[in-house]
Amino acid sequence: MSTSLKINHLAILVCVVVLFGLGFLWYGPLFGEPWMEMVGLDMATIEANPPGAGIWITNVVSTVIPLYVLAWLFTQLNVRSGIRGAGIGLLIAFAFVFLSKMTGDMFAQMPYALSWITGGYDMVALAISGFILGAWTKETIEE
Repeated sequence: MSTSLKINHLAILVCVVVLFGLGFLWYGPLFGEPWMEMVGLDMATIEANPPGAGIWITNVVSTVIPLYVLAWLFTQLNVRSGIRGAGIGLLIAFAFVFLSKMTGDMFAQMPYALSWITGGYDMVALAISGFILGAWTKETIEE
């Protein structure tokens, strides 16, 4: 008999909650003011045009789908530790998200610091998610 990994749906739910909390902190007290300045927003504009349900639906979908892809990838790579999961999550975020954001921001002539704020969030978020998914594995027994 051997065991193989399967997707842990509860771990994904925990990741979603953690990432929403991280986003609240990241784009709130930690980096909210410089981020809003760099993207040309202010509180008066936000309060006059509050985001509708569409932005929150998109936020949930764009959080859940990558987490399921990461969890599936971990089953294929047999990731069974939080440290390995965090490392893979960070590597994926850096290589596929951060560098792309940085390039796009540079061509759009956006401030260099904006890439570090938005890309930094993605790197921290995927490292944390990778840790949770790697540490909280679920196995099936195969005969």
